[in-house]
Amino acid sequence: MSLQTFNQIILPLKDKLYRFSMSIVRNAEEAEDVVQDIMVKVWGKRNEWEKWDNIEAMCMTMTRNLSIDRTRGKRRKVGSLPEGYDAVADGATPAERATSNDMMNHIQQLIDQLPEQQKSIVQLREIEGYTYKEIAEMLDLSLSQVKIGLHRARLFLKEKISKTIEYGRR
Repeated sequence: MSLQTFNQIILPLKDKLYRFSMSIVRNAEEAEDVVQDIMVKVWGKRNEWEKWDNIEAMCMTMTRNLSIDRTRGKRRKVGSLPEGYDAVADGATPAERATSNDMMNHIQQLIDQLPEQQKSIVQLREIEGYTYKEIAEMLDLSLSQVKIGLHRARLFLKEKISKTIEYGRR
């Protein structure tokens, strides 16, 4: 495999790798450094690419591991939701926009309370859109561990959001 493979397959992953790293390190400059280091490492392993079942999964796994290494001993959180993910309808009133922003901030705070593994699963599934199988490969988990982790995270979030809404109606 060659520079063409790098440019066509690996380089387009940089934004996903950045968002994933950012969800762990919570610092834009650190996430950029992680992605740059991963690109250099992946290029250095170009002779091994053919042995990799899934280049994207390998890049995500390397990004996760390096990001975690960079944050050892620090409190880690899932990164903020991507721009536009929480967009309010164009015709929304200022009050609707404020309510939506408050809810998105609250959801982000709730995600931050999840155990690290569940945070990563939620980030990869709900924000990045990976399949369960891809997440299992990236996080070196079984398929059932991914499903259970996502199920528990969703239950936690649903319960907390329901309580927030119920409390707000009083």
